[in-house]
Amino acid sequence: MSDALDLFSHIECLTLDEVRTVVASRAGARPRRVSRADRARTHCDDLIRAELELVPAGCGCVAGVDEAGRGPLAGPVVAAAVVFSEISRAALRDVLAGIDDSKRLSPQARESLFLAVTEAAEAVSVGIATSEEIDRLNILKATHLAMRRAVEGLGRTPTLALVDGNSDPGLPCRTQCIVRGDAQVFSISAASVVAKVTRDVIMESIHSHYPEYGFDANKGYPTSSHYRALACHGPCPVHRISYRLFPRE
Repeated sequence: MSDALDLFSHIECLTLDEVRTVVASRAGARPRRVSRADRARTHCDDLIRAELELVPAGCGCVAGVDEAGRGPLAGPVVAAAVVFSEISRAALRDVLAGIDDSKRLSPQARESLFLAVTEAAEAVSVGIATSEEIDRLNILKATHLAMRRAVEGLGRTPTLALVDGNSDPGLPCRTQCIVRGDAQVFSISAASVVAKVTRDVIMESIHSHYPEYGFDANKGYPTSSHYRALACHGPCPVHRISYRLFPRE
């Protein structure tokens, strides 16, 4: 199976530029310093230090890779790959103070960091695997596919990829998997934010096609209102048929 995917025609796909346009248009979401608090800067320093300890001297291009969307009942799984230069990691400590595992951040903080990361990073790319691909491959293989697409979209092959989790996605470069890397390593944390915000915007776009499921609010995750909508309307084309779409009684 080819890893190629037409990002411009599929309902579950948006380009990074399209996502950035949506995020930048929101009130209160502009590239800015997310936090100047000493605690946030200290945490950012810890993330940078942890990354530098993992990267051999003179390693060259290092990409942080993470995904969002393994648990939802609907929509794609999205991966992001982010590359910072050796100089920019330290120089960005104030701009990206507050960077963290995206699950720990408020939506507004995530979007502000998304804009900061996509503006400051040397290279950023997203990769998407659709709900149909998830059903056909299984979620783990689809996640790996999205990660490969993200890395391939960087325009150059990294020397080293730092990947969140414990499963090697088969990237075309040396790979180091780090459990809970999104909360410990700077570039992985940045990729976590990019993947999460990108997927959220995609689900908001899908909501305009299928508003009855509340994708703008639940982002495809299993909530009580989502289950009620499924019971009333049945699944739509972006639901993952291989998942349990109805709760056990």
